[in-house]
Amino acid sequence: MDPRAEHELSHGRRLAAGDPEATWGWGSAAGRARARRRAALIAEAAGLRPGLRVLELGCGAGLFSELFAAHGVELVATDLSPELLAHARARGLARVRFVERRVEEWSEGPFDAVVGSSILHHLDLALALPRLHAALRPGGAAAFAEPNLLNPQVYLERRLRRLPWFSYVTPDETAFVRWSLRRALVDAGFVDVTVEPFDWLHPAVPAPLVGAVALLGGVLERVPLLREWSGSLLIRARRRCG
Repeated sequence: MDPRAEHELSHGRRLAAGDPEATWGWGSAAGRARARRRAALIAEAAGLRPGLRVLELGCGAGLFSELFAAHGVELVATDLSPELLAHARARGLARVRFVERRVEEWSEGPFDAVVGSSILHHLDLALALPRLHAALRPGGAAAFAEPNLLNPQVYLERRLRRLPWFSYVTPDETAFVRWSLRRALVDAGFVDVTVEPFDWLHPAVPAPLVGAVALLGGVLERVPLLREWSGSLLIRARRRCG
């Protein structure tokens, strides 16, 4: 088996043995608010609406599957980890089919949209992006949220991943600088590609301060240069029509 896949499977087993959402930072009040906003931005960028057939990559324990499915789409959600998929299936979501498969081996389609939260940075993009492009119908949309390598915490996580504080970072995962990620998507055949920094709400923000920090973050996302330090990147792209 590909060493990257072995590492991800091992990591999935460790996560599933505990509380995956808490490990990823989605369990706190700030984390829940952050997840709702992230899912809404991805859904808007992908144009999710009732009746669309949508592929979700790296669904993990199904938190974002639930948020995407709420838009009335027919969702196919895939992940490499059978243990995390067991958590996702336990949610009992209607109109969602969970599939155990590597993104780099995906061949099903066509889909109206492909979406995902924090998944591209786990993948071999040279293999995965052409698969995703082929999975979309002509004119179909792709939308993702990914870690921003220019954010100080994200940078340190990747540089110092062997430290116990960053045990949630897998050996092969990376993060992105938005300009090089845009080029990779264009080279894979996508059009109308935008990659924008967002997200200043840290999961550790105390509950009483979530609203204020979210408002401040919305301002910082619009400040030139400073916005480049945001925690995440919002990616929009399309497959060319015809």
